[in-house]
Amino acid sequence: MKNYQAVIFDLDGTLVNSLADIADSMNNTLLRFGYPIFNYGAYKYFIGNGLKKLVFRCLPEGEKTEENVARCLLAMMKEYGKHYVDKTQLYNGIAELLDFLVSNKLKLAVLSNKADEITKKICTKLLSNWPFDIILGATEKFPRKPAPDSALYIARQLKILPEKFLYLGDTSVDMQTANAAKMYSIGVTWGFRNRLELEEAGAKLIIDNPLELINTLLYI
Repeated sequence: MKNYQAVIFDLDGTLVNSLADIADSMNNTLLRFGYPIFNYGAYKYFIGNGLKKLVFRCLPEGEKTEENVARCLLAMMKEYGKHYVDKTQLYNGIAELLDFLVSNKLKLAVLSNKADEITKKICTKLLSNWPFDIILGATEKFPRKPAPDSALYIARQLKILPEKFLYLGDTSVDMQTANAAKMYSIGVTWGFRNRLELEEAGAKLIIDNPLELINTLLYI
C-alpha cells in the first residue's frame, strides 16, 4: 500500500447501489410517453455511460431521434432529481473500506458519468462522513469516461502522479478509464456488471467485497 496515495471511485455500482432509483425514474418517464418499461435486471446493462445514453438505450427503435431523446432526457432528469436517494444506499462494506483508507491517509475522489450536479447531491447525502477531496460528475469541461481526461485532471488537482492512484469501478468503462490514465484498475463485482466484462476490459485486480480490498492493499 505504500506505493499508493489516492483512490478514485466510480459512484453508481461501486460506492452506491442506485439501480432502483434510476430504473424507477426511467420507467416512470417511459410510461409518461407511452413506451414499454424494463425490469431492474435490464438496467444493469443500460447504466454506466450517463443519463443521455440511458435514455437512448431505453427508447424503442424508431423513437431514438435526437429531438425525442432530448425530450425524454429532460423528463427523466426532472423525475430522477426528485427521487435520487429514495432507495439508493451505500453497498455493505463501503463505510468500513472508506474508514480504512482515511485512517491510512489516502486521498479520496469520486468520478462519475452521471451529471455533475446530481453526483454531488448524492455524495452530500450519503458520503459526507468521509473527506472526499474531489467529487466530479459529467460536465462539458471533459469528455466522458472512458476518456481519461477527467481522471488525469483529478491527479493534477491532488498533485499526485497517476500511477499512485487506485481506481475502483464496476464496468468496462471504468477499467478502460483507469488503464488509459495509467492508474491501477480494480474491478468490483458487487455492482452492475459481471466478472467477465471486467476481465476483458483489463482489470488488474477484481474483488467481490469492499472489505477484500483492505487485505489486498497490504500486497499491491
